Amino acid sequence: MTRESLSAAEARRVALAAQGFRASARLRARRPFDPALERLHVLQIDSVNVFARSHYLPIFSRHGSYDSDQLDNHLWNSGEYTEYWAHEAAFIPVEDRPLFGWRMEEFRDRYAGQERYAALQPTLDRVREALADSGPQFVRELEEGPREKRGPWWDWSETKHAVEVLFARGDVVSIGREGFQRRYAIAEQVLPTPALIEVSREDAQRQLVEQAARSLGVGTLADIADYHRLKTADARVAVKALEESGILTPVSVAGWLKVNGSPEQAWIHRDAAVPSRLSPDALLTPFDPVVWFRPRAERMFDFRYRIEIYTPKEKRQYGYYCLPLMVNGVLAGRIDLKADRKNRELLVQAAWQEDRAPARTAEATQTLLARAAAWQGLESVSVSGVGNLALPNRFDPEAN
Repeated sequence: MTRESLSAAEARRVALAAQGFRASARLRARRPFDPALERLHVLQIDSVNVFARSHYLPIFSRHGSYDSDQLDNHLWNSGEYTEYWAHEAAFIPVEDRPLFGWRMEEFRDRYAGQERYAALQPTLDRVREALADSGPQFVRELEEGPREKRGPWWDWSETKHAVEVLFARGDVVSIGREGFQRRYAIAEQVLPTPALIEVSREDAQRQLVEQAARSLGVGTLADIADYHRLKTADARVAVKALEESGILTPVSVAGWLKVNGSPEQAWIHRDAAVPSRLSPDALLTPFDPVVWFRPRAERMFDFRYRIEIYTPKEKRQYGYYCLPLMVNGVLAGRIDLKADRKNRELLVQAAWQEDRAPARTAEATQTLLARAAAWQGLESVSVSGVGNLALPNRFDPEAN
């Protein structure tokens, strides 16, 4: 039955189900990342490794402990995934790479005719020729000497800037990473033919909007557009077409209001479930789709979140790298974590709970931290005491 309205709690359950937080034990018994990757569609990559690489966390949040090396092997070596600017830098199904061809063309148009990129052309030609002739390489292998002159772009060398331009334009792809450094290759030499086909901008964006709506369950136009970083005007055209075809249905959500107080229009995907009960506990990466679009996190969970990595230490409110904390399906707090691998400790540098946090938040948090420590191969959890969420000063993951 088509739903014309949802309560705020129903909308949260729809969103969490769509994001894979109700996978069955049978699915968990297989490779735990399969159902999560299918639900998410994009897995954002980030360089911060204070606790664990960001692309590892969404799988752990939904399915618990698993082998991160197995996930990396699947992402890089199965031939099923590739990397592109899909939200930010993200893993996507390789078969969906053509859906971003219009973005590659936008990058190409953006670079064309600009003086600073015209000056980069000899380096672009040299790098492309080197990759075509010698196969996949890291930037350090492509650079002309160990101290190649740095340019004005984030202290990048000209070679580094050239490969990033080629990557954005779709001429080259990443076929793996060492640490956080990409290994580049010519797209036509390493990608399967279906990943190189052309898809019209209209068709591609309609498919991306449908996938975003499927992954979100229910969302506003801004929510849907942000998922793959589409312009609002383009997303609106696609939403209209999907509404006319019955794939998306307009729905009102209690409490979802515009700045002027009028109701915020939303859409629900025809395959979205409305669970009668869904109350997961989870630690989330700051780059999890549940929270990566901050206006949605505020509207859906009444949770204002800002990452404070780039905030001076003395001005931070919660901590350097706080993970949003979900308890009973609501965002109940934030935990600033650091893995001390030398001493095999998980350091809880700060622990905060919201005023509306469920009564069992401390208990749930201790359990989640124990699982996180065990997953990362750490032998103890040490709590600084900073913050308003009371936890034991120290505990053993095996005891929880």
